[in-house]
Amino acid sequence: MTAIFSIQNVWPHDSDGDSQRSELSAEGDSHASGSDGDLSSIQGGVITIGNFDGVHRGHAALLGRVRQLADQLGGPAVAMVLDPHPATILRPEFAPKRLTEIKTRAELMDQLGIDALVVCKTSRQFLSLTAKQFFYSLVQQRLQAQAMIEGPNFFFGRDRGGNIEVLTELCRQASIDLQIVEPLHVGTQMISSTRIRSLLGQGAVGEAADLLGHPHRVNGTVASGDKRGREIGFPTANLSGIELVVPGPGVYAGYLNTSGERHAAAIHVGPNPTFESSGDSKVEVHALDYNGDLYDQIVQVDFLHRVRDVIKFESPEALVEQVHQDIEEIRRLLS
Repeated sequence: MTAIFSIQNVWPHDSDGDSQRSELSAEGDSHASGSDGDLSSIQGGVITIGNFDGVHRGHAALLGRVRQLADQLGGPAVAMVLDPHPATILRPEFAPKRLTEIKTRAELMDQLGIDALVVCKTSRQFLSLTAKQFFYSLVQQRLQAQAMIEGPNFFFGRDRGGNIEVLTELCRQASIDLQIVEPLHVGTQMISSTRIRSLLGQGAVGEAADLLGHPHRVNGTVASGDKRGREIGFPTANLSGIELVVPGPGVYAGYLNTSGERHAAAIHVGPNPTFESSGDSKVEVHALDYNGDLYDQIVQVDFLHRVRDVIKFESPEALVEQVHQDIEEIRRLLS
Protein backbone atom coordinates (compact mmCIF):
# COMPACT_ATOMS: atom_id res chain seq x y z
CA MET A 1 0.00 0.00 0.00
CA THR A 2 1.07 3.57 -0.58
CA ALA A 3 2.65 4.83 2.66
CA ILE A 4 1.64 8.25 3.97
CA PHE A 5 4.42 10.34 5.49
CA SER A 6 4.10 13.84 6.90
CA ILE A 7 6.55 16.71 7.13
CA GLN A 8 5.67 19.37 9.67
CA ASN A 9 7.17 22.68 10.77
CA VAL A 10 9.59 23.24 7.91
CA TRP A 11 11.26 26.51 8.89
CA PRO A 12 12.71 29.08 6.50
CA HIS A 13 16.49 29.14 6.19
CA ASP A 14 19.00 31.42 4.56
CA SER A 15 19.87 31.41 0.87
CA ASP A 16 22.58 28.81 1.42
CA GLY A 17 20.08 26.39 2.89
CA ASP A 18 21.29 26.62 6.48
CA SER A 19 19.43 26.78 9.79
CA GLN A 20 16.55 24.60 8.78
CA ARG A 21 14.69 22.42 11.24
CA SER A 22 11.61 20.31 10.75
CA GLU A 23 9.57 17.62 12.39
CA LEU A 24 8.87 14.48 10.43
CA SER A 25 6.41 11.74 11.12
CA ALA A 26 4.78 8.77 9.48
CA GLU A 27 1.01 8.50 9.71
CA GLY A 28 -0.21 5.77 12.01
CA ASP A 29 -2.91 4.30 9.76
CA SER A 30 -3.14 1.25 7.56
CA HIS A 31 -1.30 3.00 4.76
CA ALA A 32 1.68 4.17 6.78
CA SER A 33 5.10 2.60 7.11
CA GLY A 34 7.53 3.28 9.89
CA SER A 35 6.87 5.01 13.17
CA ASP A 36 9.75 7.44 13.72
CA GLY A 37 9.31 9.70 10.73
CA ASP A 38 12.49 8.43 9.06
CA LEU A 39 12.32 9.24 5.34
CA SER A 40 15.36 7.13 4.41
CA SER A 41 13.18 4.41 2.88
CA ILE A 42 11.78 6.82 0.29
CA GLN A 43 14.88 8.86 -0.46
CA GLY A 44 16.84 8.67 -3.69
CA GLY A 45 13.83 8.18 -5.94
CA VAL A 46 11.63 10.04 -8.37
CA ILE A 47 9.33 12.69 -6.92
CA THR A 48 6.48 14.85 -8.11
CA ILE A 49 4.91 17.71 -6.19
CA GLY A 50 1.34 18.87 -6.67
CA ASN A 51 -2.12 18.97 -5.18
CA PHE A 52 -3.39 15.79 -6.87
CA ASP A 53 -6.93 16.46 -5.67
CA GLY A 54 -9.14 13.81 -7.22
CA VAL A 55 -6.16 11.90 -8.65
CA HIS A 56 -7.81 12.36 -12.05
CA ARG A 57 -6.71 10.94 -15.40
CA GLY A 58 -4.23 13.76 -15.96
CA HIS A 59 -2.66 13.06 -12.57
CA ALA A 60 -2.65 9.36 -13.37
CA ALA A 61 -0.67 9.95 -16.58
CA LEU A 62 1.95 11.98 -14.70
CA LEU A 63 2.12 9.53 -11.78
CA GLY A 64 2.50 6.68 -14.25
CA ARG A 65 5.60 8.39 -15.61
CA VAL A 66 6.93 8.73 -12.07
CA ARG A 67 6.53 4.98 -11.56
CA GLN A 68 8.14 4.21 -14.92
CA LEU A 69 11.19 6.39 -14.29
CA ALA A 70 11.54 5.12 -10.72
CA ASP A 71 11.74 1.58 -12.08
CA GLN A 72 14.43 2.66 -14.54
CA LEU A 73 16.48 4.36 -11.81
CA GLY A 74 15.88 1.71 -9.17
CA GLY A 75 14.36 4.05 -6.59
CA PRO A 76 10.97 4.72 -4.99
CA ALA A 77 8.12 6.59 -6.68
CA VAL A 78 7.06 9.46 -4.42
CA ALA A 79 4.32 12.08 -4.63
CA MET A 80 4.17 15.13 -2.37
CA VAL A 81 1.13 17.27 -1.58
CA LEU A 82 0.72 20.44 0.47
CA ASP A 83 -2.08 20.16 3.01
CA PRO A 84 -4.12 22.17 3.57
CA HIS A 85 -4.24 23.83 0.16
CA PRO A 86 -2.17 27.06 0.33
CA ALA A 87 -5.25 29.10 -0.62
CA THR A 88 -6.89 27.96 2.62
CA ILE A 89 -4.27 29.98 4.49
CA LEU A 90 -3.58 32.84 2.07
CA ARG A 91 -7.06 33.43 0.59
CA PRO A 92 -9.56 31.26 2.48
CA GLU A 93 -12.54 32.85 0.74
CA PHE A 94 -11.21 31.48 -2.57
CA ALA A 95 -9.99 28.10 -1.31
CA PRO A 96 -11.46 25.26 -3.37
CA LYS A 97 -13.43 22.55 -1.65
CA ARG A 98 -11.64 19.23 -1.83
CA LEU A 99 -12.56 16.42 -4.19
CA THR A 100 -10.72 13.80 -2.13
CA GLU A 101 -9.31 13.33 1.32
CA ILE A 102 -5.60 12.59 1.72
CA LYS A 103 -6.25 8.94 2.58
CA THR A 104 -8.32 8.51 -0.58
CA ARG A 105 -5.56 10.09 -2.66
CA ALA A 106 -3.13 7.54 -1.24
CA GLU A 107 -5.55 4.70 -2.07
CA LEU A 108 -5.89 5.91 -5.66
CA MET A 109 -2.13 6.43 -5.97
CA ASP A 110 -1.56 2.88 -4.74
CA GLN A 111 -3.39 1.65 -7.83
CA LEU A 112 -0.84 3.60 -9.91
CA GLY A 113 2.18 2.11 -8.19
CA ILE A 114 3.20 5.10 -6.07
CA ASP A 115 5.25 3.98 -3.08
CA ALA A 116 4.74 6.97 -0.80
CA LEU A 117 2.60 10.06 -0.44
CA VAL A 118 4.41 12.77 1.51
CA VAL A 119 2.07 15.32 3.09
CA CYS A 120 3.77 18.62 3.80
CA LYS A 121 1.93 20.59 6.46
CA THR A 122 1.14 24.03 5.05
CA SER A 123 1.57 27.06 7.30
CA ARG A 124 2.35 30.73 6.85
CA GLN A 125 5.95 30.01 7.86
CA PHE A 126 6.20 27.25 5.29
CA LEU A 127 4.69 29.47 2.59
CA SER A 128 7.39 32.08 3.32
CA LEU A 129 10.05 29.75 1.90
CA THR A 130 11.55 31.08 -1.30
CA ALA A 131 11.62 28.80 -4.33
CA LYS A 132 15.29 28.03 -3.67
CA GLN A 133 14.67 27.30 0.01
CA PHE A 134 11.67 25.12 -0.86
CA PHE A 135 13.75 23.15 -3.37
CA TYR A 136 16.72 22.68 -1.06
CA SER A 137 14.67 21.79 2.00
CA LEU A 138 12.29 19.29 0.44
CA VAL A 139 13.68 18.05 -2.87
CA GLN A 140 17.39 17.90 -2.02
CA GLN A 141 17.66 17.50 1.73
CA ARG A 142 14.57 15.62 2.83
CA LEU A 143 13.85 13.43 -0.19
CA GLN A 144 17.29 13.47 -1.86
CA ALA A 145 15.61 13.02 -5.22
CA GLN A 146 17.34 11.52 -8.22
CA ALA A 147 14.68 12.87 -10.56
CA MET A 148 11.54 14.99 -10.68
CA ILE A 149 8.50 14.92 -12.94
CA GLU A 150 6.18 17.92 -13.15
CA GLY A 151 3.65 19.56 -15.43
CA PRO A 152 4.49 22.77 -17.33
CA ASN A 153 2.30 24.87 -15.04
CA PHE A 154 4.10 23.99 -11.81
CA PHE A 155 4.70 26.85 -9.35
CA PHE A 156 6.41 26.71 -5.97
CA GLY A 157 7.88 28.89 -3.25
CA ARG A 158 6.88 32.24 -1.80
CA ASP A 159 4.45 34.20 -3.98
CA ARG A 160 4.70 31.39 -6.56
CA GLY A 161 8.16 32.70 -7.31
CA GLY A 162 9.33 29.40 -8.72
CA ASN A 163 8.08 28.25 -12.12
CA ILE A 164 9.17 25.47 -14.44
CA GLU A 165 12.11 27.54 -15.74
CA VAL A 166 13.36 28.14 -12.19
CA LEU A 167 12.90 24.46 -11.38
CA THR A 168 14.82 23.47 -14.49
CA GLU A 169 17.82 25.55 -13.40
CA LEU A 170 17.69 24.33 -9.80
CA CYS A 171 17.56 20.72 -10.96
CA ARG A 172 20.46 21.33 -13.35
CA GLN A 173 22.58 22.76 -10.55
CA ALA A 174 21.71 19.83 -8.28
CA SER A 175 22.23 17.18 -11.02
CA ILE A 176 18.62 16.08 -10.68
CA ASP A 177 16.91 14.82 -13.82
CA LEU A 178 13.75 16.80 -14.60
CA GLN A 179 11.05 15.65 -17.00
CA ILE A 180 8.00 17.68 -18.00
CA VAL A 181 4.70 15.92 -18.70
CA GLU A 182 2.17 17.82 -20.77
CA PRO A 183 -1.40 18.03 -19.41
CA LEU A 184 -3.97 15.54 -20.65
CA HIS A 185 -6.88 16.92 -22.67
CA VAL A 186 -10.37 15.66 -23.39
CA GLY A 187 -11.53 17.45 -26.48
CA THR A 188 -10.01 20.92 -26.45
CA GLN A 189 -10.05 21.30 -22.67
CA MET A 190 -7.39 20.26 -20.20
CA ILE A 191 -8.35 17.82 -17.47
CA SER A 192 -8.08 19.66 -14.16
CA SER A 193 -9.49 19.50 -10.66
CA THR A 194 -11.09 22.91 -11.26
CA ARG A 195 -12.91 21.62 -14.36
CA ILE A 196 -14.12 18.57 -12.44
CA ARG A 197 -15.43 20.71 -9.56
CA SER A 198 -17.35 22.80 -12.10
CA LEU A 199 -18.91 19.71 -13.70
CA LEU A 200 -19.94 18.36 -10.31
CA GLY A 201 -21.52 21.69 -9.43
CA GLN A 202 -23.59 21.39 -12.60
CA GLY A 203 -24.62 17.87 -11.65
CA ALA A 204 -22.67 16.36 -14.57
CA VAL A 205 -21.38 13.45 -12.50
CA GLY A 206 -20.95 11.16 -15.51
CA GLU A 207 -18.68 13.66 -17.27
CA ALA A 208 -16.80 14.24 -14.03
CA ALA A 209 -16.28 10.49 -13.61
CA ASP A 210 -14.93 10.30 -17.17
CA LEU A 211 -12.29 12.93 -16.35
CA LEU A 212 -11.53 11.43 -12.95
CA GLY A 213 -11.26 7.89 -14.24
CA HIS A 214 -13.47 6.81 -11.33
CA PRO A 215 -16.77 7.94 -9.78
CA HIS A 216 -16.76 10.95 -7.49
CA ARG A 217 -17.08 9.79 -3.88
CA VAL A 218 -18.16 11.59 -0.72
CA ASN A 219 -17.99 10.40 2.88
CA GLY A 220 -20.53 11.20 5.54
CA THR A 221 -22.06 10.01 8.79
CA VAL A 222 -25.61 8.69 8.70
CA ALA A 223 -27.72 10.93 10.91
CA SER A 224 -31.34 10.75 11.99
CA GLY A 225 -33.67 12.56 9.59
CA ASP A 226 -37.38 13.36 9.47
CA LYS A 227 -38.13 9.77 8.34
CA ARG A 228 -40.41 10.92 5.52
CA GLY A 229 -38.68 8.51 3.16
CA ARG A 230 -39.55 5.62 5.45
CA GLU A 231 -43.15 6.83 5.69
CA ILE A 232 -43.59 6.69 1.91
CA GLY A 233 -41.82 3.32 1.59
CA PHE A 234 -38.32 4.50 0.62
CA PRO A 235 -36.13 4.83 3.73
CA THR A 236 -33.09 7.02 3.23
CA ALA A 237 -29.74 7.47 4.92
CA ASN A 238 -29.26 11.17 5.63
CA LEU A 239 -25.59 12.10 5.41
CA SER A 240 -24.02 14.71 7.66
CA GLY A 241 -20.48 16.01 8.06
CA ILE A 242 -19.61 15.89 4.36
CA GLU A 243 -16.44 17.93 3.81
CA LEU A 244 -15.90 17.23 0.10
CA VAL A 245 -17.49 18.64 -3.04
CA VAL A 246 -21.15 17.64 -3.28
CA PRO A 247 -22.75 17.55 -6.76
CA GLY A 248 -25.41 20.12 -7.56
CA PRO A 249 -29.07 19.47 -6.72
CA GLY A 250 -30.56 16.45 -8.47
CA VAL A 251 -31.40 12.77 -8.28
CA TYR A 252 -28.50 10.45 -9.08
CA ALA A 253 -27.72 6.79 -9.63
CA GLY A 254 -24.78 5.48 -7.68
CA TYR A 255 -23.59 3.19 -4.94
CA LEU A 256 -23.64 3.23 -1.15
CA ASN A 257 -20.57 1.61 0.42
CA THR A 258 -20.84 0.34 3.99
CA SER A 259 -18.48 -1.89 5.95
CA GLY A 260 -17.17 -3.67 2.88
CA GLU A 261 -20.59 -3.96 1.23
CA ARG A 262 -21.74 -2.13 -1.89
CA HIS A 263 -25.36 -1.37 -2.69
CA ALA A 264 -26.97 0.21 -5.73
CA ALA A 265 -28.54 3.46 -4.60
CA ALA A 266 -30.81 6.37 -5.47
CA ILE A 267 -29.17 9.58 -4.26
CA HIS A 268 -31.08 12.80 -3.69
CA VAL A 269 -29.10 16.03 -3.35
CA GLY A 270 -30.84 19.29 -2.54
CA PRO A 271 -34.01 20.46 -0.81
CA ASN A 272 -37.29 18.55 -0.45
CA PRO A 273 -39.74 21.05 -1.99
CA THR A 274 -42.69 18.65 -1.82
CA PHE A 275 -42.57 18.65 1.99
CA GLU A 276 -40.48 21.66 3.02
CA SER A 277 -40.21 25.33 2.14
CA SER A 278 -36.91 26.06 3.91
CA GLY A 279 -34.83 25.07 0.90
CA ASP A 280 -32.17 23.39 3.05
CA SER A 281 -29.97 21.14 0.93
CA LYS A 282 -29.49 17.53 2.02
CA VAL A 283 -27.80 14.38 0.77
CA GLU A 284 -30.21 11.45 1.17
CA VAL A 285 -29.42 7.95 -0.04
CA HIS A 286 -31.90 5.12 -0.60
CA ALA A 287 -30.03 1.82 -0.91
CA LEU A 288 -31.86 -0.53 -3.22
CA ASP A 289 -32.65 -3.98 -1.74
CA TYR A 290 -31.18 -3.10 1.66
CA ASN A 291 -32.98 -2.96 5.02
CA GLY A 292 -30.15 -2.61 7.54
CA ASP A 293 -29.64 0.05 10.20
CA LEU A 294 -26.96 2.56 9.21
CA TYR A 295 -27.39 5.19 11.91
CA ASP A 296 -24.09 6.73 13.11
CA GLN A 297 -22.08 4.76 10.57
CA ILE A 298 -19.58 6.46 8.26
CA VAL A 299 -20.48 5.55 4.68
CA GLN A 300 -19.22 6.38 1.20
CA VAL A 301 -21.41 7.38 -1.72
CA ASP A 302 -20.30 7.08 -5.35
CA PHE A 303 -22.04 9.23 -7.98
CA LEU A 304 -22.30 7.65 -11.45
CA HIS A 305 -25.26 9.11 -13.38
CA ARG A 306 -27.66 12.02 -13.14
CA VAL A 307 -31.30 10.92 -13.35
CA ARG A 308 -33.33 14.13 -13.07
CA ASP A 309 -33.72 17.55 -11.46
CA VAL A 310 -35.19 18.16 -8.02
CA ILE A 311 -38.84 19.13 -8.52
CA LYS A 312 -41.88 19.84 -6.36
CA PHE A 313 -44.72 17.31 -6.65
CA GLU A 314 -48.39 18.08 -6.15
CA SER A 315 -48.80 15.31 -3.61
CA PRO A 316 -46.84 12.59 -1.77
CA GLU A 317 -48.55 10.05 -4.05
CA ALA A 318 -47.14 11.76 -7.14
CA LEU A 319 -43.69 11.69 -5.52
CA VAL A 320 -43.98 7.96 -4.79
CA GLU A 321 -44.92 7.28 -8.41
CA GLN A 322 -41.87 9.25 -9.60
CA VAL A 323 -39.54 7.47 -7.16
CA HIS A 324 -40.66 4.11 -8.57
CA GLN A 325 -39.76 5.38 -12.04
CA ASP A 326 -36.43 6.71 -10.74
CA ILE A 327 -35.51 3.35 -9.22
CA GLU A 328 -36.38 1.53 -12.44
CA GLU A 329 -34.15 3.93 -14.36
CA ILE A 330 -31.35 3.60 -11.79
CA ARG A 331 -31.41 -0.19 -12.03
CA ARG A 332 -31.14 0.16 -15.82
CA LEU A 333 -28.25 2.61 -15.60
CA LEU A 334 -26.31 0.48 -13.13
CA SER A 335 -27.01 -2.88 -14.78
